This record gives sequence, C-alpha cells and structure tokens, in this order.
Amino acid sequence: MDADSSADVGADAAEIVADDAAHADADVAETANGASMLAPAAVEADMQDEPVAEASLPIVPPPARIDAELPSFTRQAAAARPSQAPKWQWALLVFLLLLLGLQVLLADRERLAADAAWRPMITLLCNATGCSVPAWRQPTAIAMLSRDVSPIPGSDGGLDVQATFRNDARWAQPWPVLLLSLSDADGRVLGSRAFTPAEYLGPAAATQTELAPGQSAQVALRLREPSAGVVAFSFDFR
Repeated sequence: MDADSSADVGADAAEIVADDAAHADADVAETANGASMLAPAAVEADMQDEPVAEASLPIVPPPARIDAELPSFTRQAAAARPSQAPKWQWALLVFLLLLLGLQVLLADRERLAADAAWRPMITLLCNATGCSVPAWRQPTAIAMLSRDVSPIPGSDGGLDVQATFRNDARWAQPWPVLLLSLSDADGRVLGSRAFTPAEYLGPAAATQTELAPGQSAQVALRLREPSAGVVAFSFDFR
C-alpha cells in the first residue's frame, strides 16, 4: 500500500471515531434530560406516598447565665456574701435586752407590786437587786371574826369596842385603818370615826408594822356615844 492509501484509511478511521463520540454525547444528554424531566414527578410521587411528618417542637436554647450579662463589678458585689455576726454580738444583744426589761420592771415596781400576778416576780427581783418591795394593800382581804360594842358601866355615854380580825391575803400587809360607824334604828349614821393603827395598837404599833398572812389580831377601843339613840354599829377597813 502506498502512502496515499494509508493516509486515506487513517482519515476514514478518524471520522468514524468522531461520529461514535458524537453519538455517545447525544445519548448522554438525552438521558440527562429525561432524568431531569422525570425527577420532579418522582419526587412528587414520593411525597404523596410518604406521610407528612408532624411539626417538631421548637428547640429553645438554654437561658444564659444572668451573671454573664452583668458588669464585672456587679458580679463581684453579688459574689461577696455578708459574713454572719459573731456569737458574742448576739449574746451581748440578748443581755442588753434583758437588762432593759429589768430596768423597766424595777422602775414600775410600785404599780406592778400591787398586782397579784406580778408581785412574785417583783419580789424575786428586789431580793436579787436589793430594792424594796412596796407594801401589799388589800383591805378587802381582812375578815372580821368578832365584834362587840357595849356601854361602859358607871360612865356617861362611854362605849367599850372589841373587835377581832384576820388577814386573809396572800402577802403581809400594813395594819388597816379601822372605821367604826354608829347608827340608829332607822339605819341613819349618827357618828363615825376612823382609828389608825397607832390608836388601836398603842405602843406596839412602832414594832408591829405589818399583819402577816393568816395572822389575827384583837383590838379594844373606848369612845363616847354620840347620841342616846345608837342601836347598831358597823366596821370597815381601809
């Protein structure tokens, strides 16, 4: 074969290879176009066949730390915690409160000592501090045990008065003032007189200043009848 024939054969072979490559590219393009045209339909069919998933709950991010948003000096102040007061300060505060209450009780002890509910406490405080407890006064707790008023024989209008009484109070109290009233048959008071402890006790009044609880006493008095019409008498304690 000469050179010209060889050249013609090579050219024919090159044309055949080029035609085959062109046909292959065309087939690939048609396949791609067909796939692109079928893809939406396939996706739509898949969407119709598969159930629609329910909407999921929104994901909430965890809250950021508050102190991260605060300035640095604020975080330092919040981090610093006040230290607790020492125990001796609390003990001192309690002691001062007790001392204040004690002073109030002692300053008002005269009024409180006249109350049966407060008197034991006031007595205890005064025994501990050395103060004096005001005398207990309860004239209504003195009970009359016996009494008698009779004319003095041989005297002109003289009367002899006898009385016995007892202290039924819980505490000792000063000797009472004895009030004697004389009345007529109609109940009209013809005369009255108040006798102090010095009058019905005499010299013993200087040493016997109080009537102890449960203690009884007998007194004797002499007085002049204010009127001839006296028929009744009564005693009272003050």
